[in-house]
Amino acid sequence: MRTVIIGSGSWGTALGQVLADNQQDVIVYGRNEAEVSDINENHHNTKYFKETELNPLLTATRDLSVVAGADFVLLAVPTIAIEDMCKKINEYLKPNTIVINVSKGFHPETNERMSDVIRRSISLEKLSSVVSLIGPSHAEEVVIRQLTTIDAISLKIEDARKVQTLFSNRYFRIYTGSDEIGSELGAALKNVMAIASGILSGLGYQDNTRAALITRGLQEMVRYGTFFGGQERTFMGLTGIGDLIVTCTSKHSRNFECGYQIGQENTVENFWANNTKTVEGVRTAKIVHRVAEKNHISMPICEEVYQILYNHKKPDTCADSLMLRDLKEEFR
Repeated sequence: MRTVIIGSGSWGTALGQVLADNQQDVIVYGRNEAEVSDINENHHNTKYFKETELNPLLTATRDLSVVAGADFVLLAVPTIAIEDMCKKINEYLKPNTIVINVSKGFHPETNERMSDVIRRSISLEKLSSVVSLIGPSHAEEVVIRQLTTIDAISLKIEDARKVQTLFSNRYFRIYTGSDEIGSELGAALKNVMAIASGILSGLGYQDNTRAALITRGLQEMVRYGTFFGGQERTFMGLTGIGDLIVTCTSKHSRNFECGYQIGQENTVENFWANNTKTVEGVRTAKIVHRVAEKNHISMPICEEVYQILYNHKKPDTCADSLMLRDLKEEFR
């Protein structure tokens, strides 16, 4: 079974190493010549992992036609690039290819989940199914073989099991599931909560505040996800509370880091002026605001993040806005 990973960034490289450790036939496609050469010649991806040595079986290429004949194609590119990349690889894919999605977010214009974007952008005869490989994980820890568990989610459970078998080993354990809506919405929404967590930490709030943020943030995720057909129990699992905890508390989280900078400076101005990284929660906050407003879904934490990012609300006023809302029962 042959796997091609599209994207030589941190997550694509880390997942490529998992497959190399599993003695699988895997190659990484990347556009950046320096990253591709670093993987092939030095067994490193220094841009993302500094001195971490990669499995020497992992190789990389800049030739996109490498996807021809692949059994699995894993898309490790930002959500904004998924549609375009699918259209580019479509001509090369053989029939019944399993496409693995690891992006967490929405199409910036249509609000679609990534699985829907992939199904729309790849010819049906070439696609066996989409499997979303998502859950609480940071590439920086997977690449040094820290114990990690995530989900393989698909509407075609037999393909989820194939991905489960492909990736699972002594340090990387995969569970399967079929609630694509709940899992993908949970994985996307937690990025907004992580920005909120970073903002509050940057403002100086500590453990009590973070516990409140994670707990109430989970309620917003459940409310939003179940409105669109996700199962409530999904949010108690790896793509819900698991992903939420790790992203709201980790130094590796770009979303938390983004929020922390904004909170420390008490303004979003510097972030917009200087950020060069992909921070999925920033785009997600805008989409959630738009969709929640249209459908009358109460999302107070997400709304505060949106107001800070896009209407330049001062972060130090957001806590009062949340704490001084009308009082209510917790589970009403």
